[in-house]
Amino acid sequence: MPVTAAAAATPILRDEAGPAGRPGIPARIPGKAAIASAHELATQAGLEILREGGNAFDAAVAVSAALAVVEPSSSGLGGGAFWLLHRAADGMQILIDAREVAPGAATRDMFLDERGEVASGRSTTTALAAGIPGEPAGFAYLAECYGRLGLAASLQPAIRLAHKGFALNARLRGGIEAKRTIFEAGAAAAVFLSDGEVPAEGAVIRQPDLERTLRTLAERGADGFYRGEVARRLVEGVQALGGLWTLADLAEYQVKERQPLYGDYHGARIVSAPPPSSGGVGLIDALNILSGYDLGKLDGATRKHLIVEAMRRVHRDRAEYLADPDFVPVPTRQLIHPFYAAGQRASIRMDRATPSDALPSINAAGLGRQTTHFSILDAEGNRVAGTMSINFFFGSGLMVPGTGVMLNNEMDDFVAKPGVPNGFRLLGSAANAIEPGKRPLSSMTPTFVEKSDGLMILGTPGGSFIMGMVLLATLDWLDGVPAQEFVKRGRYHHQYQPDVLSFEPGALSEEERKVLQRYGHTIRESRQPGNMQIVTWDYASGAVRAVSDPRGVGVGVVY
Repeated sequence: MPVTAAAAATPILRDEAGPAGRPGIPARIPGKAAIASAHELATQAGLEILREGGNAFDAAVAVSAALAVVEPSSSGLGGGAFWLLHRAADGMQILIDAREVAPGAATRDMFLDERGEVASGRSTTTALAAGIPGEPAGFAYLAECYGRLGLAASLQPAIRLAHKGFALNARLRGGIEAKRTIFEAGAAAAVFLSDGEVPAEGAVIRQPDLERTLRTLAERGADGFYRGEVARRLVEGVQALGGLWTLADLAEYQVKERQPLYGDYHGARIVSAPPPSSGGVGLIDALNILSGYDLGKLDGATRKHLIVEAMRRVHRDRAEYLADPDFVPVPTRQLIHPFYAAGQRASIRMDRATPSDALPSINAAGLGRQTTHFSILDAEGNRVAGTMSINFFFGSGLMVPGTGVMLNNEMDDFVAKPGVPNGFRLLGSAANAIEPGKRPLSSMTPTFVEKSDGLMILGTPGGSFIMGMVLLATLDWLDGVPAQEFVKRGRYHHQYQPDVLSFEPGALSEEERKVLQRYGHTIRESRQPGNMQIVTWDYASGAVRAVSDPRGVGVGVVY
């Protein structure tokens, strides 16, 4: 199988400012490398590849594959990914879209019962929930088209981790406990349970079947996963579990290259993910809305009120317009245009919350902790913001026997029925309905933010919370707050429906709560997801930093 027939025909897209970066800013070489990822062993895997002479793109393969081994609750060979790339030599910027696709036998109404209602659990805990994975094809594509060392070399750290094992941490143990009932009945029990019990923290988790699958991928490239013995095992296993995959579905999977979205906020340039991610559209539109205010001169409650009102409006548009652009027209240019944001801004009152039901309704008949992110900058200035997912914790919870591959449940990111919320309580229209070969809408938001004196590479897991977290981080960094400080700050969130402003303990002062309630917001304290991974580069001092969210167990390292 070619790594990707589709991407080969896609023109290489370059940074609109050229290899030197933004207009008027000379080309720079950091001289140092940095990696921030959600697990220390994944960060070390990336550093190992850099030390062997690889670039940021080789390291991205190594980190992604290592995370598939040591953080299987969040990503894996059975999932998908977006990798946002910047190549320093010529300024090329591109998004590698390795998102899952719906199987060829998928139908629009496959998750509805005989009464036409959404069948509980069908799109989340069954093999029907699994889209055709893109992550292995993405590994091969990154290595072949942008790396130096080759796929086999970059996969070695992950293969070693699968063989030797790794110590179970409290975070992953909690995920295993949550999925224990599903694991007990399937192939995952042999990997994640010990005599039917959840292993103690510190127990060594080995994955021999996953090791064999990774070795085959390393030896044969994408064909090692999408054709041949592994593909046969996957298809037979999925069909035995009640799923729809076929050998043709796997053989026909294609990676896509997509042009990133560009925005400007007070002179800083935003580079982010295009559809089928909603992240870049939402982030740039929210910043465009907020550009009409001097947030620095406002009191805390009013500033937060305006940010929430921007969040409300971009999530409303996500529900209405966004989907796979290969299947439906998506008005991306309109949605990220400053004129469109000006119209949205005109409907915002400084002292009053807009009820979500008062916004134009969409065409209608929990928390996310399951994704992962890393940020990489190499010594030459190449950079990657990579976000991978299998959707909920361990995806569907089903492992394909003999492969070590956990099945995603990304089909839940489609709209099973217009106007009915999915597992993240996100609404959608018919634009994001299920169709064979279609990519489900995503919230993943790998992003570069560049200003005259520095660069930030960032992203986070968090399902429907992702766009808001990246927005808050971007605003803080552009206000001069160091990443190591704002990554610890309490976060708040609004997603149009449900019409609730949720916030972490400490995110709102008591006075801010009172003011926001007076403005008409319904507020609710709750645990917020997220595991942000950030690399920053200060052009003036040359300082490079890697920062990992303290909510997780990740590690940032400068090399």
